Parts: sequence; structure tokens; C-alpha cells
Amino acid sequence: MKRLNRRNFDTAIHPIKVLQFGEGNFLRAFVDWAIDRLNKETDLAAGVCVVRPIPTEFPPSLNTQDGLYTSLIRGYDHSNKLIEHNEIIECVVREVSVYDDFDEFLSLARLASLEFIFSNTTEAGIEFVDTDKFEDRPPSAFPAKLTRWLFQRFEHFEGNVSSGVTIIPCELIDRNGDRLLECVLQYAEIWELGPEFTSWVLNANEICTTLVDRIVTGYPKDEAEAIQKELGYEDQFMVTSEYFHLFVIEGGADLESRLRLEQSDLNILITDDVTPYKQRKVAILNGAHTALTPIAFLAGFDTVGEAINDPLLFSYVQRLIYDEVIPTLDLPSDDLHSFTQDVLRRFRNPFVRHQLLSISLNSMAKIRSRLLPALFAHVSRTGSVPPLITTAFAAQILLYRGIRGVDSYTISDSAFWNKLFKDNWADFDAGNRSADEIVEEVLKAESHWGHDLTGIPGFQASVSALLVEMMELGVAPVLDSKLLREVT
Repeated sequence: MKRLNRRNFDTAIHPIKVLQFGEGNFLRAFVDWAIDRLNKETDLAAGVCVVRPIPTEFPPSLNTQDGLYTSLIRGYDHSNKLIEHNEIIECVVREVSVYDDFDEFLSLARLASLEFIFSNTTEAGIEFVDTDKFEDRPPSAFPAKLTRWLFQRFEHFEGNVSSGVTIIPCELIDRNGDRLLECVLQYAEIWELGPEFTSWVLNANEICTTLVDRIVTGYPKDEAEAIQKELGYEDQFMVTSEYFHLFVIEGGADLESRLRLEQSDLNILITDDVTPYKQRKVAILNGAHTALTPIAFLAGFDTVGEAINDPLLFSYVQRLIYDEVIPTLDLPSDDLHSFTQDVLRRFRNPFVRHQLLSISLNSMAKIRSRLLPALFAHVSRTGSVPPLITTAFAAQILLYRGIRGVDSYTISDSAFWNKLFKDNWADFDAGNRSADEIVEEVLKAESHWGHDLTGIPGFQASVSALLVEMMELGVAPVLDSKLLREVT
């Protein structure tokens, strides 16, 4: 088969308007895919130069395919039709290694055409490393590399305000733009780059806080040979992702027009506050994931897709969201309901195999951040505990017993929770501890929850009763025979 490159395929080449820190699957399936769509649907005409920010030669450089690769989108669309769409992504012009060619990296700062910088350097990427020096080639931390590049641009354009860029980080940390700006200003101070540079950073550039959401399943290793035969060409960089995508950017009023978003139907939103969108995602998407995981796994399922295709568990998740989560959110009803339908379609996607045990990693912290706010809000609003969230708490405690039927498994969490559950369940099996005593110790862990949850009227008793029933009858029968019939 022929190789995917610009010699074998007639593709567009645009001037470099985007500098991108990171060559990984997520950026290529999310940001580069979106830029490519905008190039093809509007007059954006943006080429991307990818900067490899770490010292590695794996995977090989995108230059081996002239920046081209295939995006494979698979999942349910808004009409509930299962789609598979393949498309060659053309917007990447070239890749530069900041470690192999630092001078070329700095030379990109002289490009007058460059308007945007995107990044995804993992959650740990936006950090301040006080040992990084201006003279390093390159400094280790991503914000240090960015600061060095910005200073090069500041000097080349002599501090002209029009030379500033819009920086859009995609790292999965809270207030990512604010944190990145904080790091850049710290480097500007310790490197003594001067007040003029600091003023230029603040006034000529914009560093945006974002929310990104798309499941990217990466290179389809098990299907690669068959897919390449179907495509008719070799592609070692093809990347798979789900149909759903959401990009919320906290940016200035002109950003929508500069990205040509008004000419496109991409789910990219420019707002003055990403907070409501984050609350929606955490409460509905992440909350449903976290609540479903222990219940579905103990009911005998291994993946989210298998579980959500079970009518009982689908009903559980749907009613959890509509009855106990949505009423606690201060957002437009139509928006919340539309997002919920997107979530349910995403859970059903047969091309995404989310292992429930993998989702359970450090899930006590996930329960605290994703379900506890809805629990408190429901109690405050109704004066009673929410039965479906309470069921998730009971199943979570049972999950940490490490037994499903005749099989055992291991749950990974913090040292505190691993020891607490190990000791308590061992005492229970030895007849030295009751289910209610285990529940009480879990709920009283104020250092974790921030509250003594036994103080919520009726909560401990409800969790304990459910835990006992689950051990006696099984998780699915408890849902089927009792809880779902009680929910109104």
C-alpha cells in the first residue's frame, strides 16, 4: 500500500497560525481535528506546527508522514445513528523537537502569521520548576519553555502589542489558563526579564482557561491492519475518538470571529466563565460514571457499555441524573437535558470499552467531588436523602470488600482507604464487626469528606440497610425489587 504523505495525496498547506505543544493522540483527535474542520468549512486557513515538548523519539515524528494522519470518529450521533467516519487531517505542517532543535523552536517566535498556541502536556505539565534557567536549551517545564519562546517573540517584535498571541491550554487541571499565566509570570520574575516583558505578557497576550471533553481511544492497534486495507494506504498515526466533542474557552469577545466559529457548527463555545460547564460535566457525566461503577461491577458487568445496555442499569443512571442531579444544578433545563442525552449516547458507544475497574481507581475521591455536592443539595432541597446516590455509597463500600461472586479483585485507592477497608472487612469476615460499624467509620472520615456524614439525618441508616440487602440479595435485585419502585 502507498504511504500517507503529501507526495501521494493532494492536500492543502496553510501558513502556520498555530503553535501546538504536544503531539499526542488527544490533541490530534481534538484540537487538530477541529482546526482541520474549520480550515475546510471556513476561511481560517491555519497551519499547525507541532512542538514535541519531551525528549523522546517514540512515536516517530509526524514529519515522516508530512504531518498527515487519519481521524476515525465512531459513536452515536445526535440522531442516535451509529456512525464511523474517516478523514485525513491536513492542518499539521510540520513537527519540531524542542530538544533536538532548540534554535528552530525559537525561530518560530519570529513568525508574524502565528496567532494561537495550544497545549496538552498532561495534568502535571503546567508546573513551576525553580531549577529551570533562562539559559537552558531547553528548560524542563512546559511553562518555562513557553516563557522562553514568548521572550524571544517579545524581543523580535520589540514589544509591539500586535505581536501577542492567544494561548489555549487543554491540560486537565482546574483553571488551567490561570495556572499557566501564574507560572509564566514566576519565570519572568526569577529570570529577571524586566517589567516591559511582564507588561507585554499581560497586555498583548491572552491565556485562556478551558474545558475540554472528548474520549480519544488512540491508535486502533487491534484493528490497524484491517482499517488500513479499507483505507487503501498505510498510516502509523491514525487516531480514533468518539463522536461527541465539547471545547469551552474562556476568552475575549473577538476570539469567536478569529477562529471563524460563527461559520461552523463545531461544539466550541467562547464564554466569560467556564464554571457552569464544568459543574455540568462533573455532576452529570462524571457523577453518573462514579455512581454506576460499583453497582454495575458488582452486578457482573465489566465495562460501561455492557452495563448501560442493561435495561435496569440504564434506568438507574437515567433516573439518577434526572431525579437527583439535574434538580441540584442552576443551569437552563434544556441545556441540562440535551447534555444528559449526549452522556447516555456516549456511555452506549460500542467502540469505547471503559473498564469499570479502571474507573474505580481512587474512586473515594471521585465520590467526594462528584456525588457529595448533589447529596448535600438534595438533602437541603427536599429534607431527605437521595435514594439512588445513597445506593451508590452502599455499593462503593461493598466494592472495597474485593469479592464478586467467587472471584476476588483488587481496588486501588489511597493508603488511608486501602487500610480502612482492608481492616474493616477482615473484622467483618471474622465476625468482629457489623456492616453498620463499617458504614459509620467510612462516613465519619471527616478528613476526607470535609464533613461527618453520619450527621445527615437518615443517611447512615439508609446506607447500612442497603449494604446488608446487597450482601444478602445481590446488587441488581436490590435495585429491581426495592429502590427503583420507591423513586417517584
